[in-house]
Amino acid sequence: MEFVIARNPDPASSLPFLVRLPLGSRPVVLKVKDTWPRTAKVFCHPATEWPDPEELEIVERVPVTSCVRRGVAIDLVLDRARENRSQFVFTKARGRDVVFWQSARTRKQARPNVAVPKARASGRRLDIVVDTRERYAWKFSDQQATTSKQALPVGDYAVEVDGVVVAVVERKSIEDLVSTIVGGKLWTLLAAMADVSHAAVVVDGRYSSLFKLTRVRPASVAEQIAEAAVRYPTVPIVFAETRQLAQEWTYRFFGAAIEHRANDAVGTARVDALPIGGPVPVPEPTTAEVRAWAIAAGLDVSDRGRLRPEIWEAHCAATAQAPTSRAGE
Repeated sequence: MEFVIARNPDPASSLPFLVRLPLGSRPVVLKVKDTWPRTAKVFCHPATEWPDPEELEIVERVPVTSCVRRGVAIDLVLDRARENRSQFVFTKARGRDVVFWQSARTRKQARPNVAVPKARASGRRLDIVVDTRERYAWKFSDQQATTSKQALPVGDYAVEVDGVVVAVVERKSIEDLVSTIVGGKLWTLLAAMADVSHAAVVVDGRYSSLFKLTRVRPASVAEQIAEAAVRYPTVPIVFAETRQLAQEWTYRFFGAAIEHRANDAVGTARVDALPIGGPVPVPEPTTAEVRAWAIAAGLDVSDRGRLRPEIWEAHCAATAQAPTSRAGE
């Protein structure tokens, strides 16, 4: 899996480069203004197509560690020591859909496709569903939210989009959490919550309170909470200190989950509209690679210097490649 930068063959374009992003099974192509966002965001635009490999002038190709779309952004991690992390953000500027390529230095200058939240969670007034079995339920009286009662299959609180639950929160006190751990119910609970897109266990107490327990071994409880974080990384256990802060955290979490769902739909539409990246030419083997192949194949080659033309031809035949320019060395 490679990230490829090539020259834009269109001389009339103001964006001189093309980038090919290996986004899963569907690589996509963008026109870009520069080869990396070093000091400022790089403006991008969807390309019409990926050039034919024979007409492709490659500037750089780098192995990719990770290329994942999250909402309206594509996170790219390259397999190299420097300039390895960046992000392509789908947003709006002056009413138009635009794409910016940004690195860690420039990321804080852009926020993708969201209104800046003030008092409301992600700029929304939320309708929070409370499970009918929840006693002494949170009222969210300090937040801009309304609540309604409904039986939930998992969790104590939830938010829905178009009738579908997109995020849930299981509320626990320190005593409830310890009882769930000791009784062996924690793993069943986390497994059920992991099936929801966004889920969390929110504890209205301090983590330090675990080490003041007297009827159970604090170390055992702490170890199981740590194991839970490893086994179910998508369901964090959050210690929010107080009931008030637990409600605030849940409120913000729900707002972010709804916003992410909206952004994810926008991101899917934007990525689907990009052209599919075609094949790239196979890189020519180096002399060291061919020498190593020849030695492994039992051919007589020198330890250094140029290789004989018949060695190059034999390598090309064995790997089903067209003869390279080095075959005439």
